[in-house]
Amino acid sequence: MAQTKFKVDPSHSSIDFSVKHMMVSKVKGTFHDFEASIVADPTDLTTADIEVKVDIKSVDTRNEQRDEHLRSADFFDPENHPKMIFKSTNVKKTGEDEYELTGDLSIAGTTKSETFKVTFEGQGQDPWGNQVFGFSAEGKINRSDYGITYNAALETGGVLIGDEIKISIELEATPEA
Repeated sequence: MAQTKFKVDPSHSSIDFSVKHMMVSKVKGTFHDFEASIVADPTDLTTADIEVKVDIKSVDTRNEQRDEHLRSADFFDPENHPKMIFKSTNVKKTGEDEYELTGDLSIAGTTKSETFKVTFEGQGQDPWGNQVFGFSAEGKINRSDYGITYNAALETGGVLIGDEIKISIELEATPEA
């Protein structure tokens, strides 16, 4: 298949994250509103051009008080930085249907190079005859690298919020007409 522009199906896609809480458990969340521009040959992603824009205000951890705090200047500061943006710079094949995707990730006004493990999950045909392609991505970032350092010390030692953020992305896309 040649280079193709894809349209992401948001109802069958997700951008999720998890972070350590009180050094003993994990809090999980998602971003509901995002858009992605993907131009790629799905059978060989090494020449892919990918850009993902995430609406910071769409963060959801299933706790409104925590979500409002995440939407404050202590964390994402969406009034000044409404989008989290990832723009690919390099894709390297690491195995059958597996890749390392490197790109510039911008969060809260800071941009850093990050690498994610990407898997081409396959392709199929939906009930209406459209070709559908699936992609997964996983990675880790440190929130302090982006100036997001809010925390609280625990009486028993340690901190309330971990620095490492695990990211998991599932994308279902169809070629644009």
